[in-house]
Amino acid sequence: MFTGIITDIGEIANFTPTAQGQLHRLRIACRFDQTTIADGASIACNGVCLTVVQSGVDQGRTWFEVDTAAETLRMTTAKGWGKGTRLNLERALKIGDELGGHIVAGHVDGIATIVARDDLPDMARFELRAPRDLAKFIAAKGSVTLDGVSLTVNTAVDDRFSVLIIPHTLKMTTLSDWRAGSEINLEVDLMARYAARLTEMRT
Repeated sequence: MFTGIITDIGEIANFTPTAQGQLHRLRIACRFDQTTIADGASIACNGVCLTVVQSGVDQGRTWFEVDTAAETLRMTTAKGWGKGTRLNLERALKIGDELGGHIVAGHVDGIATIVARDDLPDMARFELRAPRDLAKFIAAKGSVTLDGVSLTVNTAVDDRFSVLIIPHTLKMTTLSDWRAGSEINLEVDLMARYAARLTEMRT
């Protein structure tokens, strides 16, 4: 589990697809202490929970390797990642850690698209379009995870919703790179999903 609070921005240093294109091995450079990264650990990369298969240090910088399988490539923006892609990183939540965002599973539900970007003094407002089947889980003042970042929904009408990004978040994440047309990993709030399921079961 995660909280949607980004602790580092990583960069894909090496990218190795298989001949069948069903599995991609990624080497991601980061600032984490390599001695704290165990094989089998979970790290959220742009909101996608991936399993560390190897880690090390190269020229003083930590790296770890993960595999993205066919389902991940189909359901997330990972299909478009390549060498040099910057990724929001978050280590898995430990017992006793502060829950600064909201409960995030790291299981991307679908891909949202940036419809518009409005730059404000030191901030940015983004309007996004969600897949129709996911829009019902997004509500004003509710939580949503976009590229791994826990955010509060400002407005939600039909399949469109907006978020306002404060200066700290713009500085500490890759959200400053978002433009109209950008595709974004979307994970809806788990509580909203469970509430909807309970409602369905009662009808």
